[in-house]
Amino acid sequence: MTRLFDEYRLGDLTLDNRVVMAPMTRARCTDTVAGDLTAEYYRQRSTAGLIVTEGTPISPGGQGYAHVPGIWSTEQVNGWRGVTESVRREGGRIFVQLWHVGRLSHTSLQPEGRQPVSASSAPARDGMTFAFTEDGSVGFVPVSNPRPMSADEVESVTRDFVDGAANARNAGFDGVELHGANGYLFEQFLNPSTNTRGDRYGGSLVNRARFLLETVERVSDEIGVERVGIRLSPFSELFDMPAYPEAAETYLYLASELSRRGIAYVHLIDQLPGGRRILDEGFLRAFRNAYAGSIILAGGMTQDLADHLVGEELIDLAAFGQSFVANPDLVERLRNGWPLATPDRISLYGGGPEGYLDYPRYEASIAL
Repeated sequence: MTRLFDEYRLGDLTLDNRVVMAPMTRARCTDTVAGDLTAEYYRQRSTAGLIVTEGTPISPGGQGYAHVPGIWSTEQVNGWRGVTESVRREGGRIFVQLWHVGRLSHTSLQPEGRQPVSASSAPARDGMTFAFTEDGSVGFVPVSNPRPMSADEVESVTRDFVDGAANARNAGFDGVELHGANGYLFEQFLNPSTNTRGDRYGGSLVNRARFLLETVERVSDEIGVERVGIRLSPFSELFDMPAYPEAAETYLYLASELSRRGIAYVHLIDQLPGGRRILDEGFLRAFRNAYAGSIILAGGMTQDLADHLVGEELIDLAAFGQSFVANPDLVERLRNGWPLATPDRISLYGGGPEGYLDYPRYEASIAL
């Protein structure tokens, strides 16, 4: 028996089902403001129990991709309000993913062409991002070398996350998800290979986790702990994040500390290197034992895997990424056993409505 389509209580919210739309960068915005295309994109997918938006930079310095929506200005808040109102009219729930990419940026995206910042000066070897080329066009370019942040700058970024959360509340979001995964800024502090600091934010596990946990606390104080989630990617080596011996200890420590703080959920992502799962059931069980809140899992998700992991009570909610790109009616397709469409990879990033808003619902597609 599947439990995917049961109601679920997440913090103080009731979700219509346990299917989550995972965050996915689509690069469809003009001047970092979410517009009508973005509103329609999320409206089409609002039957998900929970939508988590694409990564949304909290400041100009937090940007790492061109044409993604931010959340630091009044104009951006107004743009996002159009999105949340569209989703709410359909009865959906939506969190915004708050984002700072750290070293995974390019000088063409940074204020006054400055260097990106990170925990230290370690570059992301072979890292690429979607930015501006020398001729002014947009495409994938190598990331720029970072400079280390001062302790004052770390605290300033925490304030930017708090401001982003307040802006999210004003834009009508149901909550926020802090992006602590995929090799971005929080993970650059967690990983000892990219964090060579000697101050209170570097060295020991407790120190390396301090920036993330302090930010969680401050954001929770601002908008309420029941409206805060976080995304983590244990054991991921994405964007030149080298493996390290204490990775399991690091993430189980975070599980315990986040449980103690009482946030709404932890969103784990399995990066599937080489097509194999790295978050096995043993780790998921250990994480479950350390963390008392709701657990979301994303990464190569299928209905069979979701049914199994929810049935074993290893996770509570199942997040689907690319499946939602080509299947705006994914919940209905899963519920009815209808086949899934395959996304066009060429149109994943950038462009207009093509490959963004024109994927038909199943019932419409078979009528053509």
